[in-house]
Amino acid sequence: MKILANDGISTSGILLLEESGFEVITTKIAQEQVANFINDNQVSVLLVRSATKVHKDVIDRCPGLKIIGRGGVGMDNIDVEYAISKGIQVINTPASSAESVAELVFAHLFSGVRFLQDSNRNMPLEGDLNFEGLKKSYAGGIELRGKTLGIIGFGRIGKAVARMALGLGMRVIASDKHVGNAEIKVDFYNGQFINVDIVTEPVEDILKHADFITLHVPAQENYMIGEAEIDAMKDGVGIINCARGGLINEVALINALEGGKVAFAGLDVFEEEPTPAVQVLMHPQISLSPHIGASTVEAQDRIGKELAEQIISILKPEIAG
Repeated sequence: MKILANDGISTSGILLLEESGFEVITTKIAQEQVANFINDNQVSVLLVRSATKVHKDVIDRCPGLKIIGRGGVGMDNIDVEYAISKGIQVINTPASSAESVAELVFAHLFSGVRFLQDSNRNMPLEGDLNFEGLKKSYAGGIELRGKTLGIIGFGRIGKAVARMALGLGMRVIASDKHVGNAEIKVDFYNGQFINVDIVTEPVEDILKHADFITLHVPAQENYMIGEAEIDAMKDGVGIINCARGGLINEVALINALEGGKVAFAGLDVFEEEPTPAVQVLMHPQISLSPHIGASTVEAQDRIGKELAEQIISILKPEIAG
């Protein structure tokens, strides 16, 4: 039985699948040729990340597909309900990338509070001639410890962010329509841990009280953070989005940065991927990364193994039979 991992899969995932009798194809197929390739090669399982889109047209053209797998959390590049209606199982790996995304959130937070996104641009240009001037420009950083982090979306990734924030000595407040309260276990290297209870609050309270706000929700039809929401925030707030592009109105964000309402932003995702707006890319108060939240060696290894285990569990009986 053949599996097309069109956006790649870890070596550990490939080995697990091959040991169970599956043939894994990792050749990258262009979007417009995916359906033809699946049919011509009798592929039973299609694995994707965010690059390959599996919408109704692909599903209709591939009656032999048994499983569509998404390496990661978000499923907005797959027509999930339609696939299920056609008898195709849809799987993903919601837990595997949480730690990696959470660490990237803090990479952007640390960058923003110490101006690293701008100093990393200017030190190579002016560091030898204007060292003292740059030192003065970037001397007004602030600490994260003791500050309030507002987390909008308190699923696995939001909780991973909370654990890191608590470990840094931050106050954590959170909002989630589906989570009333959660016990966050903060583990330390020596086996010790603490448990912290967090009761979620309305989004309006998060906007009002947080020093920094980070988003961890699925794609939405409308902006989650627009002009009105920014106006309700504290002056000098920092905003992080490592979730989905389109959650933040980027025009409103730029205006708020220019006006001083927002001190900095950290963006891993954008309204117009893969061609983000130049105004966003060039802004000195925005820390940038190219949608790499889950792109760590450890996360990809976990994702590959988890996908492999799910596929084996679903299809091994067919191979054995």
